[in-house]
Amino acid sequence: QHTVEKGRQLGIRGWCMNTHRGTVLGKVEGEPVKVKEMKRWLKETGSPHSRIEKAEFRNEKFIDSYSFSDFKVHH
Repeated sequence: QHTVEKGRQLGIRGWCMNTHRGTVLGKVEGEPVKVKEMKRWLKETGSPHSRIEKAEFRNEKFIDSYSFSDFKVHH
């Protein structure tokens, strides 16, 4: 829930989910400066009680329009 709150605070769109391996997977869209801030938060802060060992971001690209209307948690 903390990740969703941070994403919404920044105006980020997309989703995140915990995996069975204890990792987090997701997709984010937004203004480049806001995406950069979200990535920094995910890499350095994260949700309370989370233990961040590393953060990898892949398939980064600029887009012309959003695919998502909000930021949500998938289960």
